[in-house]
Amino acid sequence: DIARDSAEGSSRSSVSHHNQPQSPPLSRYESQKRRDWNTFGQYLKNQRPPVALSQCNCNHVLEFLRYLDQFGKTKVHLHGCVFFGQPDPPAPCTCPLRQAWGSLDALIGRLRAAYDEHGGSPETNPFGNGAIRVYLREVRDCQAKARGIPYRKKKKKKAQIKPNVDDPMPSSNQQPSSQLAT
Repeated sequence: DIARDSAEGSSRSSVSHHNQPQSPPLSRYESQKRRDWNTFGQYLKNQRPPVALSQCNCNHVLEFLRYLDQFGKTKVHLHGCVFFGQPDPPAPCTCPLRQAWGSLDALIGRLRAAYDEHGGSPETNPFGNGAIRVYLREVRDCQAKARGIPYRKKKKKKAQIKPNVDDPMPSSNQQPSSQLAT
């Protein structure tokens, strides 16, 4: 039905929306999540034989991530390249373009959430499988070495506890001000 609706154009869909109250526009994240979900669904349909979403597993997800590499824009130098390990190579080379690790990581996060929203159980979510985390870690490490930029996880800043000047109760290591004036 979805494919038929989109094939019939916007005239039919605009008529049906006049009777319904307008919903607020989707956030950028929600729009991207919907687009990613539809792209993955189309990828599964294009497999030979087509794969039903209920039959999808982490291997299909890994194949999808590898498939996406052909559309990548991040230069990843190969071990034999003279620019391997250089953050800013001085000249072009023939090394392949790949999807950036950060893009893949964000994509998996959105697809994982979309899977849950479409009725999948967290226990069977192929996007949350350990093999996906291992793959993403390997891509991250490989790209960091190839570009000569070590990956360091950003540390979360600890919230500093500031004493409240207006607090009527002194802390246990302070004496009440009435006892200080002697």
